[in-house]
Amino acid sequence: MNKPKVYIETTMFNYYFDKDRDAHLATVAFFEAIGSGNYEAYTSQYAVDELLKAPEPKKSDMLGLLKKYEIVVLPPNEDVRHLADVYLENEGIPEKKRLDALHIAIASINRLDFIVSCNFKHINKLKTKRMVEYVNFNQGYNNIIICRPEEIIDYEE
Repeated sequence: MNKPKVYIETTMFNYYFDKDRDAHLATVAFFEAIGSGNYEAYTSQYAVDELLKAPEPKKSDMLGLLKKYEIVVLPPNEDVRHLADVYLENEGIPEKKRLDALHIAIASINRLDFIVSCNFKHINKLKTKRMVEYVNFNQGYNNIIICRPEEIIDYEE
């Protein structure tokens, strides 16, 4: 069986180091599951660009996860920008949060299986999930499952 292909959205890198977050332990367990070879892990240049804006030493720590867990960084392209535009036109994500649409689009274009995110305002919410399913179907892409780290791994606190 093929390993599930997961897209790691920017919030996950933050939650890995933020011990006060509810999903911190599940996030660490998720990254460890990647390290154990349970998933093929991807992120994007969009996420890397966001991580580069963080203050030190957190920036270096978060960027270090890319190497530690051998996370593939996907490059942007015109197809990604077009699909993000379609998401915005379908009002699942506000225009001012275009970056969130780009995260979903790059995972969809690259035919990944999951987006793991703790962004509950614009990515990991029912309205967005339904819009993405609708748009992806109409644009010829597979549906992508958007979930929290607790939902993708066997996890007990």
